[in-house]
Formats: sequence, structure tokens, C-alpha cells
Amino acid sequence: MSPGDEHDSFGGVGGSGQTRTRLPEGNSGDVYGGARRPVRSSRSLITVVGVVVLLVAAIAFANRGGGDPADAAGPTSDTSGKTAPTAATGVPPVTGKNGRIPTGYAHDEQGAQSAATNYAVALGSAEMFNADRRRKIVSAVTDASTLDKLQSGFDADYSQEFLKQIGLNGDGSAPSGATFVSRTVPVGAKVTSYSDQTAEVDVWSVGMFGLTGASSTKPVTHGWFTVSFKLSWNGSDWKILSTTQRTGPTPVNGDTPVSGSEEIAGAIKEFGGFTYAR
Repeated sequence: MSPGDEHDSFGGVGGSGQTRTRLPEGNSGDVYGGARRPVRSSRSLITVVGVVVLLVAAIAFANRGGGDPADAAGPTSDTSGKTAPTAATGVPPVTGKNGRIPTGYAHDEQGAQSAATNYAVALGSAEMFNADRRRKIVSAVTDASTLDKLQSGFDADYSQEFLKQIGLNGDGSAPSGATFVSRTVPVGAKVTSYSDQTAEVDVWSVGMFGLTGASSTKPVTHGWFTVSFKLSWNGSDWKILSTTQRTGPTPVNGDTPVSGSEEIAGAIKEFGGFTYAR
């Protein structure tokens, strides 16, 4: 798929040759103001809340201090002595930063998972829609050998025509009275291939995308997808060689009422994101 191909997938984290951002479907009018979105185009807010609660608990456990260092391994089974699959494990979150993006990951499988997860968040953010901020993000997370290719691919993806199509200004900002939402929330990560110099990692995520506002015809929707990264170890950190994306796995839709525009806009501004570590 070339950079000029249609944005046909939820959550824009692909560069040249990658999948694209899918615009919300079936939203021809104002769904805000209390109207209920059809089940076909909604996702379970109960599921999202449950995922966020689990993430917060896991991160809090991984970051707690003052206890026995052995506690960092998480709870263990009484019979096997092995860490439970869903427990917080491994080294604490990285402390280095390249701008807002965590850097300095461990040179092991867990470090590769942490890097891929944080890179998925950065590449799925609203900042990617502003040219200057996008180039800084891509430069911070990409291996030098593929930087030019991915930069040009992302620049083509986020063209002026595309920004206009989704209702944004030319600089990627939201129109007056609206809030633009583009956020990726990782649910989990797994290594599919690993060597001393390269790693392939899948990051299962839920993403939010759209514009708040009473007159918005592209309201905030959310969808599930998996981002696949090929990473390279550059001697001091994991960096992206390439990234692709596919839909799902997607849970069953729930029956929770949709929140209004003001509530969504407020939540986006009030609830900050996380630094993720395996």
C-alpha cells in the first residue's frame, strides 16, 4: 500500500506502506446532545472502563516503592512459583525522555515490549496531525536507517486534504468550539520474534478518534486494533524499523449509554496518559 492509499483503518500509526486511519462511519448527523449511537457503530464503554482500571492497577503496582525488591516480580502462584500472566513484571518504567516520549529501554524482550507500547501511544496521538510535532515524534522513535522513509510516508498520510476531510484546520488543530480526539490505549503486548538485534512486537490496543462539539458530523468513536512493530537495537535503545496495523481482536459491543460531547471533551483534557512498561 502506498502513502497515497486511502486511510482505511482505525488509528493512524502506519507510515509508508502501512495501514491508514479509518474515518468514523455512519455518522451523518449530530449524535451528541443525548442521542444514542446505533449499536453497530459503538463499542462497550464498560469494557473500556474495565481495561483502564486494570491498567491503572497494574501500573501502580509496577511503580510502587519502598518495599522488598522481590515485590517487583508481582504475585506468584502457590503451586508453580511463576508470575501470573497478567501481573506487572520486569523492570520499572524508563526514566529517560526524548521530548515527551520515554526512551532508554532494557535490551531484552520486556524492553522491546515497553518500547513498542509507548511508541504505539505516541504514533496514535493527536500530535501526529501537526507537521512539526509529527516529525519530532517520528524522529524520536524511528531507527536512523528508515527515518527518511517513514517521515515521508507519515507526511503523505497526514496531507492537507486528509486534515480537511476529517474536519481539522491546516495545522491539525480542531475548529473553534471543538476538541480533536486521537488517543491509543494499549491493552497488552507480546513478542512474536526476538534476537539480540531485532524484535517484532504486537500491541493490542483500543483507540478513540473524532471531534467533539454539538455540530460535529464526525463524533468521537472507538475501535480495537493491533499494531505490529519491527524494532532494531541501535546500541542503546529500541527503535522502529517498520509498523503495520490490523483490526481487532474486538470484544462484544455493550449497552452503555453514550456520553455527551462536553463530557468526552472534558475527559480528554483532564485524564492524562501513561508511560507503559512490561
